[in-house]
Amino acid sequence: MKLDAQVIADAALGLLDEVGLDGLTMRKVAAALNVQAPALYWHVKNKRELLDAMARTVFVAAVGGLEAPRREESWQDWLAMLAGRLRRSMLRYRDGAKVLAGTFVSDDAMWRTMELTLRMLEDAGFPQREARRIFPIMLHYTVGYVIEEQSQSGAEYVDGNPYEVAHLAEVIDAERFPMTAALSIDMVGADFDAEFEHGLRVILAGIQATRTDPA
Repeated sequence: MKLDAQVIADAALGLLDEVGLDGLTMRKVAAALNVQAPALYWHVKNKRELLDAMARTVFVAAVGGLEAPRREESWQDWLAMLAGRLRRSMLRYRDGAKVLAGTFVSDDAMWRTMELTLRMLEDAGFPQREARRIFPIMLHYTVGYVIEEQSQSGAEYVDGNPYEVAHLAEVIDAERFPMTAALSIDMVGADFDAEFEHGLRVILAGIQATRTDPA
């Protein structure tokens, strides 16, 4: 197989379920590809560039075939759809959201998605300055939510998952902090799909409530 950045990124993503992001090394990626680690550095100079290539793969998969809203589709529903696609793409991999967080995705798929979003919001009557704020808000909420969602697997902990209800019952004094105890148990038993959707609708309602007249 001919090596390039995409092949290396795919191999690295394939290792995540086994080793997680913290356990991912250039040496392990090289071993998965049956090459020596120095061979990778012709295509990705360091782990930072590897993470960027991995993030690009996750993002491109999320927005493949993305089109402008249909005539009857609201801007809120279109943004919710886009956020849902990105979340599902990150959830395909252990630590998928951590891969995307803080990385630089340089690809026409990113620029096209941003352009579609800005044009759609302009068509919906948003002033340009406000429209430019919305894409980062939605991106950061989605990535942040999935980081928290994936963290509840407890995969990085060697002494058991601290997010389990039994453990929370031990560490939170329910007599002193009854509301906190109830909330914590609700959070670990949450329907992630429903909670994600609820958060999206709160954000979208806030965007609508604070928008100004384009004039």
